[in-house]
Amino acid sequence: MSTIADLSQSEETSWSVLSPEIILPVQFADHGTNQGEKRLMLAVLEEAVATFQRNTHAKTRRGQRLFREAEEWIQSGDVSWTFAFENVCHTLGLDPEYLRGGLERLKERRPGGGARVYRFRRVSGRRTSVLPTRARERAADAEQKRAS
Repeated sequence: MSTIADLSQSEETSWSVLSPEIILPVQFADHGTNQGEKRLMLAVLEEAVATFQRNTHAKTRRGQRLFREAEEWIQSGDVSWTFAFENVCHTLGLDPEYLRGGLERLKERRPGGGARVYRFRRVSGRRTSVLPTRARERAADAEQKRAS
């Protein structure tokens, strides 16, 4: 005669055999499937950093609002949503504290301190490099001269 404990253990065993395994998409997807998401995250980060740089010492209310919103997003420690600053940095392989420190130093400079706005430049849609604006302009001029 079986006891209640035996029935309970039997039910647990059958449930564990029949229950599906929980597999996350990252566990079975190949590494190239999330490139679109990473590119979107990079675009979000690029826009936030550019907005921060452009409006660091803004005089207009709109510029000050844009700066405040970008700074709040960058300083936020929230990781509860996919496009939180820290999640974006970790997904892209960047150190969020290092990036925050550089932007904080930029903010502390005086308005006429000659800070450059750096832009990200995509090369063949997959790689990204950072070039100063002047260097990028010189490269574009050199390319035009070669083309003509």
